[in-house]
Amino acid sequence: MNQTYSIRQKVKQLSKILLPILITQLSLFGMNFFDTVMSGHSSPVDLAGVAIGSSIWTPIFTGLTGVLIAITPIVAQLIGARQQHKVSYQIFQGILLSIAISALVIVFGVLFLEQGLSLMTLEPKVTQVAFHYLIALSFGLAPILVYTVLRCFIDALGRTEVTMIITLISLPINVALNYIFIFGKFGLPAMGGVGAGIASALTYWCLLFIALGVIYYRQPFAGYQIFRVWHNISFATWFEQLRIGVPIGIAIFFETAIFAAVTLFMSAYSTVTIAGHQAALNFSSLLYMVPMSMSLALTIAVGFEVGGRRYQDARQYSYLGIGMAVCMALFCAVGLTIYRETVASIYTTDPVVLEMTAQFLIYAIFFQLSDGIAAPIQGALRGYKDVNVTSVVAFVSYWVLGLPIGIALAKMTTLGPYGYWIGLISGLAFGAIFLFFRLYRIQKTAVLEQRLIA
Repeated sequence: MNQTYSIRQKVKQLSKILLPILITQLSLFGMNFFDTVMSGHSSPVDLAGVAIGSSIWTPIFTGLTGVLIAITPIVAQLIGARQQHKVSYQIFQGILLSIAISALVIVFGVLFLEQGLSLMTLEPKVTQVAFHYLIALSFGLAPILVYTVLRCFIDALGRTEVTMIITLISLPINVALNYIFIFGKFGLPAMGGVGAGIASALTYWCLLFIALGVIYYRQPFAGYQIFRVWHNISFATWFEQLRIGVPIGIAIFFETAIFAAVTLFMSAYSTVTIAGHQAALNFSSLLYMVPMSMSLALTIAVGFEVGGRRYQDARQYSYLGIGMAVCMALFCAVGLTIYRETVASIYTTDPVVLEMTAQFLIYAIFFQLSDGIAAPIQGALRGYKDVNVTSVVAFVSYWVLGLPIGIALAKMTTLGPYGYWIGLISGLAFGAIFLFFRLYRIQKTAVLEQRLIA
């Protein structure tokens, strides 16, 4: 990151940070995308099983990733304040914290996963696929969380193109492993959706080993000597990281869990409905990588400027990012409107599932604008280390307002399963409005404080 002095320079630097992050996010999500698509071509049962498994895995994984994202603003502000000597210690403690978190989650899964799945009214074969898919994924939890910490470190230095290259290398590995394990190649049995979980877990280990090699041997990362000095566990540092990370993780969990909750409500409908819903939701999540990438880019840019107490620059980055994200969201919405039937055909050849998917994609179009506003605002707020209110907004918008609206429309009108999607859209819209006013207040307060100090 370098200090900028004009809007043009800011657009150039933000774009330079954003593009590699976007490619990285698309590649990371591509693993889940190919899990779903390739499982769908195995059978509708495998698609439904992966859908249920993903609905449990995604909020847990993204929530935990959100907790560890605290590393990004911490490191960005340290660099902005020219305190690089403190970075390596924060990263090392973040790695230890990620390992501890993964161990706790696995223990929790061992105790409650089977019982939780048994509470759903699913076909036995769908339950079996979901259970073993999640078991397979759990073997990749620790490496992907450690990789998240390393990625936050790399990105906070402004070297987002490095994580892009790492992820691009891993994506074809995931596709190849999916092909082998899902369809049974090279003498292995066809495992369907369960094979997708095995492939993803192995890919997570590949991601970790590549990142470790880069950080250990390549500059400027090797200069921080993260692995050359062993540090004991510092609960005080863990608390500092969790104080910022937990609200971020909770906010992300509330947002992703609402989609998971809707998928679980869908279990009351037929396997075809579950498959169509999951296919449409999977593609919507793919498009969400655009505003989410802008969110991550703004955390880096805004955090760097806030660390240097350049609050006017931080404000300019915020609104540049929101404007760019809205423009990209409009482009995605128009494309989805025109090509939704083509998109549906990517996921399945079953005509009934294909028609159901295309219908759900109509509602996915309206996700784009709300996401295009809310996600970058969240990223800007993280750059200010303002995270507590965001988690409250997420809970109120999605669970107090959005979900009840969806349930009411699904149960009390003829919309049926589509009512849940209208509820999701409502929750996203409420969140975007609330977060915008929060960002405006934080920026105003920061500028006033700067004037008082001056």
